[in-house]
Amino acid sequence: MRRSISIIIPAYNEENRLPATLKSVRTYLDSQAWEFTEIVVVNDGSRDATADLAAKLGARVLQNPGNRGKGYSVRHGMLEAKGEWALLTDADLSTPIEELDKLWRMADAEHAQAAIGSRALDRSLIGVHQPAFREAMGRFFNFVMRIITGLPFHDTQCGFKLFETAAAQQVFSRQQLCGFGFDVEVLYIARHLGYRILEIPVRWNDVAGTKVSMTRGMQAFLDPFRVRWNAIRGKYR
Repeated sequence: MRRSISIIIPAYNEENRLPATLKSVRTYLDSQAWEFTEIVVVNDGSRDATADLAAKLGARVLQNPGNRGKGYSVRHGMLEAKGEWALLTDADLSTPIEELDKLWRMADAEHAQAAIGSRALDRSLIGVHQPAFREAMGRFFNFVMRIITGLPFHDTQCGFKLFETAAAQQVFSRQQLCGFGFDVEVLYIARHLGYRILEIPVRWNDVAGTKVSMTRGMQAFLDPFRVRWNAIRGKYR
């Protein structure tokens, strides 16, 4: 028998995409054998009807104190998760929710505390690719990230990550970064704390309407350096 799970969805101005996403997630969860499930939408200061729609569709809504960034939202959701496992997924479901089954089965079989979805391990699973420049920049970012942090992962930025909640409490309570570079940081912290993390190839499709501007994407190149500096200063102890 499976245990309990929380689905964490950070959301900023997602009133158009969120209804279909929440219905898909709920339909999937209802077809599974989890003993307890919850969908947690973290509203990051949206100026539209994101929060109201999420509540009407049965999600538990957490409110950030204004627009604080994706990293802040994910930390907020992970630290409030009630399930024994917690899955981070994006509001656009670029990775189909059904891929959760793959992550959980592998984590359970391998006694891992986390399993992260990866686009890089099997690119044949990518249905719709990003524009060529973005994809090239993503590969270069990963190359730089691995050199700076020593992390072994081929894709830290896929927004589909499963954590055992007890481990997530330890990891995300130490998180310092609030922007899009948080993925590198939480994986670095998890490795630093000795948790086992699996990287698993998942299906993925680029979805129009990304909230990540090119400027923000370029700024993310500084985050691996910030992670190393935080580690040197003892921020993750």
